[in-house]
Amino acid sequence: MGFWVFMLLSNLLIPFLMIVLGRWMWKSPPKNINDILGYRTTMSRKNQDTWKFAHDYCGRLWWKVGWIMLPLSIALMLPVLGKTTDAIGNWGGILCLIQCVILIGCIAPVEQALKKNFDSDGNRRNEE
Repeated sequence: MGFWVFMLLSNLLIPFLMIVLGRWMWKSPPKNINDILGYRTTMSRKNQDTWKFAHDYCGRLWWKVGWIMLPLSIALMLPVLGKTTDAIGNWGGILCLIQCVILIGCIAPVEQALKKNFDSDGNRRNEE
């Protein structure tokens, strides 16, 4: 039971961080473009407008996805409750891998939204 609780808490870290960091990026992103903190891609760092847009979009996305992943992670750990440590570890590892893929996969829609709203120089596209 102890190992199951440990794996459950471990698998709740990514959704919890997505919720907390998503809200932070959405509500109070880093003011200035920097090399250390925030959503840093070539497109997001073109200018202040792209920087703010990327943080707002990514923050909202992470916040929503984190809230979806949190209860799903709990539900997906329930089938291995009372199983062997190998089964719990394998299941928890697979769940963590899936969470990491989802976390990294969030980059694609943010970059797509940046390209849809800004040209390659970081200028806003005209609303048509």
